[in-house]
Order: sequence, then C-alpha cells, then structure tokens
Amino acid sequence: MSQTDEIDQSSAPLIEHLAELRTRLIYSVIFFLIGMMICFVTATPIFNFLTQPLCDVLARRGQDCDLIFISPQEGFFVAIKVSLLGGFILAFPFIGQQMWRFVAPGMYGSEKKAFLPFLIASPFMFFLGAAFAFYVVTPLAYDFFLGFQQFGSDGEAVINQEMPQGLSVVFQGSAQEYLSLTIKFIVAFGLCFQLPVLLTLMGKAGLVSSKGLADVRKYAVVGILVLAALVTPPDVITQIILFIVVYGLYEISIQLVKRVDRNREDELRAQGVWLEEDDD
Repeated sequence: MSQTDEIDQSSAPLIEHLAELRTRLIYSVIFFLIGMMICFVTATPIFNFLTQPLCDVLARRGQDCDLIFISPQEGFFVAIKVSLLGGFILAFPFIGQQMWRFVAPGMYGSEKKAFLPFLIASPFMFFLGAAFAFYVVTPLAYDFFLGFQQFGSDGEAVINQEMPQGLSVVFQGSAQEYLSLTIKFIVAFGLCFQLPVLLTLMGKAGLVSSKGLADVRKYAVVGILVLAALVTPPDVITQIILFIVVYGLYEISIQLVKRVDRNREDELRAQGVWLEEDDD
C-alpha cells in the first residue's frame, strides 16, 4: 500500500468525525433557537417570574415593584435576554444528548456506563445551582443593596443617617439592569455547581487524584476567592456565599475523587497489577 493510500484512509475517519460533529452542532443550535422562540413568545410571564425575588424584598419594605425602561429599545433587549437564558436552559438537556450521541460510538461499554451518570448529573447540578442562586442568593443580595435607600419624607433613614432636608433616594430600577444582574447570578452559580461533575470525571480519566486536589487546596481557596470577586457584584455578602458554596463543592469533589481512586485501586488489585509504590 502506498503512502498516499495510507494518508487517504487515515483522513477518512477524521472527515467522518468532523461531519458528525457538524451535525450534532447543527442540532444543538436548532434546539437552542426553538427554545429561544418559545421563551421570546412568553417573555413577559418569564420576566415577571424572574422579578419575584426583587418584588418580595420591596414588598417587605412597603414599596411597589415598578421597574422602568430608560431607553426605547430596552424592552426589546429585555425580551432577547429572557429568550437567551430560557433557550439555553430549555436546550441544555438536548445539547447534552447530542454530545452523548457524538462521543458514545467511540466508547467501550464500560466507558459508556462510566460516562453516562456524569451526563445526567451535569444538567441536574446546573439547575440546582440556578435554583440556589434564584431562591437564596438573589433575595439576600437585593435585600442588601436596597438597604442603602434613604427615606427623607417622614424623617427616617434606612441607613441610619438623618437627612437634614428630608432628601429621599429610593430604588427606581432599570428592567434591563435588573435582568442582567439576575442572569449573572443564575449562570454563575449554575456553572460553579458543575465543579464536582468536572473534577470527578477528570478523576475517572486519571487526570486528577484526591491527594493532588487536597495538596493544592490552598491554591484552590485563592482561585475561588478570585472567582467570587469576578462573577458577583461588589458586595461582601454575595461573595462570601459564593466562596462558601464553591469551596464546599471542592471538598465534596475531593471525597468523590477519593472514592474513584479507591475503586480503581480495588480493580487493579483484583487484576493483580497494582503496584505497592502507587500508595505513595
């Protein structure tokens, strides 16, 4: 067989894989666009749902929940942002299915059994993180932010400062700014909750070990602090919550990877190929 024939045969599988990848990406984009269109049509009730944490905080303070548009096009961009977030959430399981259908043919049966639980856990952990952000973090954050209003008409000051001329500085928020901040919370916590899935999968692949993760714990703390400062607004409460949650997920990941290491050791010992120096 000539060298040219060998090159042609080796390039054929690559072309087939690229064609399959293109097909899966096209399907993923289609699912995302369908989800976007559904959410764009129902943008108003979705937006009303997303404003519930803010409205609850304002209601406890005796204020009306009235957001405003500060530019003519803001309403349209609010609908687009709602549809982008909703489309991504609706399409997330379908995109995961397309990813599975792309990688599954190249796996052995045992590898499929090992990878499938992670594919199921990934959207579950994302939704768990998004729910935690929406129902826990967002109300706490807005309660903190709105605590800096100043009510001067009746002589009260929310931040315990008497205003000599009765000046009132109250919240009258932009719908787009509120939505952007809320989406930032939801996406950031949803992605951060992927940490156990990612590290455990890397442990399965032999890329990380529980001992290695434990040894770099102090660097992980610094990295998590930087992450909390970057993805959350500049308020201490939200940053502390994100740090505690992500660091807790990191410690959980160490225990999950330790279990993976233990199972691998048991399998190698059963096969008689475990080396005692591997215990070091």
